[in-house]
Amino acid sequence: MTFRKITEQPSLYDDLEKKSVKELLIDINNEDKKVALAVEKAIPQIEKLVSQIVPRMEQGGRIFYIGAGTSGRLGVLDASEIPPTFGMPKTLVFGLIAGGDTALRNPVEKAEDNTEAGWKELLAHNINEKDTVIGIAASGTTPYVVGALRECHKHGILTASIASNPDSPIAQEAETAIEMIVGPEFVTGSSRMKSGTGQKMILNMITTATMIKLGRVRGNRMVNMQLSNAKLVDRGTRMIIDELGLNYDEANRLLLLHGSVKSAIDAYRAEHK
Repeated sequence: MTFRKITEQPSLYDDLEKKSVKELLIDINNEDKKVALAVEKAIPQIEKLVSQIVPRMEQGGRIFYIGAGTSGRLGVLDASEIPPTFGMPKTLVFGLIAGGDTALRNPVEKAEDNTEAGWKELLAHNINEKDTVIGIAASGTTPYVVGALRECHKHGILTASIASNPDSPIAQEAETAIEMIVGPEFVTGSSRMKSGTGQKMILNMITTATMIKLGRVRGNRMVNMQLSNAKLVDRGTRMIIDELGLNYDEANRLLLLHGSVKSAIDAYRAEHK
């Protein structure tokens, strides 16, 4: 099957500089509405991936996102949000970006063209067969990602890809290919837009579903969140009030004593059996 670069096709809109601000915003919004539908079509592949990740993480495995540019930044962002949201160690979900931390704020010339760098970075983290490596690239062609996935496959490591083009090179190297076909971007080739939005949605789905299945959510609440600011302490206190019927001061004392909503509730119930 011929590889089609939909991400580089001309926008469905033209003469953008002649449009009013309102017209621009409406048109961008109309394009954004297509993203959730494209992600929906990929749910079977996302489900397959999460179902493979969970048992690996239960045995000590980790998730590695690997990408360049916007794709890499989104992977780093999702990984960085797991510890505060779910109270997981920061060593369990990693985001690797071509060019390293410098590339989070500034482009690093030719970093994404190195086919060997990604695998070397994974080796530095002692990558093993319990881990999962998810390559992210809107075009599906980024050499940094393609090379890393290829080596992972050779070494028996679970791989997945997220791309906005069908039958892409990263899909050929991945065990599970998540293809989110959002169509041409509003600004031709600007994959930070619909492709980036869809990538963020999929990464949220992968890690949130995984964390729920690992027991990091109770009911619908983040009972293992880190108490890193006053807002989160207040939120946790109110969770305990709702769950145990305590007054605010008692719930707050219990939360601060035990360090998480889950630990506080479990300790209280164990003491009041």
